[in-house]
Amino acid sequence: MRSDMLKEGPSRAPHRSLLKALSITDSEMQRPFIGVVNSYSEYIPGHMHLREIGEAVKAGIRNAGGVPFEFQTIGVCDGLAMNHPGMKYSLPSRELIADSIEVMLTAHPMDAVVFIPNCDKIVPGMLLAACRLNIPAIFISGGPMMSGKCDSSKYGLSEMFEAVGSFSAGKIDAQKLLELETKACPTCGSCSGMYTANSMNCLTEAIGMSLPGTATCLAVSAKRRRLAKMAGERVLELLKEDIKPLDIITPRSLENALRSEMALGCSTNTVLHLTAIAYEAGCPINMEIIDDISKTTPQICKLNPAGQTFIEDLEEMGGIEAVLKELSKADLINTDCLTVSGTVAERIADAPDADGAVIRKLDNPHRKDGGIAVLRGNIAVDGAVVKQGAVAPEMMQHRGPAKCFDCEEDASEAILGGKIEAGDVVVIRYEGPKGGPGMREMLNPTASLVGMGLDKSVALITDGRFSGATRGAAIGHVSPEAAAGGLIGLIQDGDMINVDITNRTLTLEVDDAEIEKRRAAWVAPQKKLKGYLARYYQHVSSGSQGAVFLKDEDF
Repeated sequence: MRSDMLKEGPSRAPHRSLLKALSITDSEMQRPFIGVVNSYSEYIPGHMHLREIGEAVKAGIRNAGGVPFEFQTIGVCDGLAMNHPGMKYSLPSRELIADSIEVMLTAHPMDAVVFIPNCDKIVPGMLLAACRLNIPAIFISGGPMMSGKCDSSKYGLSEMFEAVGSFSAGKIDAQKLLELETKACPTCGSCSGMYTANSMNCLTEAIGMSLPGTATCLAVSAKRRRLAKMAGERVLELLKEDIKPLDIITPRSLENALRSEMALGCSTNTVLHLTAIAYEAGCPINMEIIDDISKTTPQICKLNPAGQTFIEDLEEMGGIEAVLKELSKADLINTDCLTVSGTVAERIADAPDADGAVIRKLDNPHRKDGGIAVLRGNIAVDGAVVKQGAVAPEMMQHRGPAKCFDCEEDASEAILGGKIEAGDVVVIRYEGPKGGPGMREMLNPTASLVGMGLDKSVALITDGRFSGATRGAAIGHVSPEAAAGGLIGLIQDGDMINVDITNRTLTLEVDDAEIEKRRAAWVAPQKKLKGYLARYYQHVSSGSQGAVFLKDEDF
């Protein structure tokens, strides 16, 4: 066993003495040592209950004859980090999480590991670590919160950001805003819609790294605690069977994840994260592959913010396994893929059939193609992404004059100040992986546009990214980014931009001679960076590459 590096033989007597200081007994020394990596904190609603989930996991490990050792990772709540400098640290935290887990589980060898994430960058950060370490592993997330309810309607965090725009436009008063904020997030858990956290938990289950039901059952449910115990027990079986993450995370299972992503209408952030996970797993995927899968996968779910159904509704109708089952009817799922609990075929055999409403049948999809589209054109030579399943039909094609901003704050001020008009294309640049640095999410400006009633007449493009809570004609991940000399940095106010989501193009209507003139005069803005962001800036790759730290052989 891997933990024998700590505890076997006379030369490890000093190590055993330290373990005995932890109250480990001689009999426990003979058992498997299982790491429990928990992102619990008191500052994040999606994580505040993870100590309890951790205790259930450790109970399961002990039930199966293992010895659990728990430690914590950092975690950033994108909702709390939104619209201030803290968001610069959200995406960069993914790499720190992966690195810190690598450090802990290499310095203190474990035989297997249970990962307990829940929100935004924590799920992919832990998946990166699982690929890198490649020891038997299983995931049990903290689960989604219940939706909020007001005036007999369900709503979530996205509507809260939109309410700020409505308040600024005089559509609601301060009392209504207070009522909405009080009811929007009624329980612990990841935010209730198909935002990034729930998207990544769904894709983790689709890949096969968590037990069936893990992605969708509510954070407050007894089922969540039972699944946590079962995950603790199951990891010992994975150890006995010698099943490791890279036996599960393969090109074929990543295809399953991409198919699920398109069928569910997931957050555009999943493109970044799946690209990064595939890179770490040694089976890279690119924007062409993602676009090809999008074009051939129907969107059969439309969850908040794109629709009025929530993760709790998806759970009631069978969750991810029911989605996979419906997709498999058109041979869109590789059912022979291995998971942490049998093959995909075995997992979906007893799943309910699609109900036709929350999970539509293949013959009546919301869209014939996927919820996410990859756009290309002179503005985005290396690609850009849009959550097309959450775009109003009238905005699938839009041509309008640019209004340019070099940071999110300036754009938000202009939107809330009434300086954006119907027909405009808002351009926010120098917010990419290097330009930010950190590739901030743009939920505040997009939600403000919705709240002010401009989402059906204004498009927004950025080299930054969007929250999974974003809806509207919001095109992100524009690559190359402005800080790397991308064309988005050369756009001027009044330039005509053609956004054609239907035909997947993004075009600046300025002639080549003028572009070259601007390029000759362009100077990259210099930012005074320090600490982790300075190091991140030096190493991070393009958004089209997943904003990863490239390996030496790939420079």
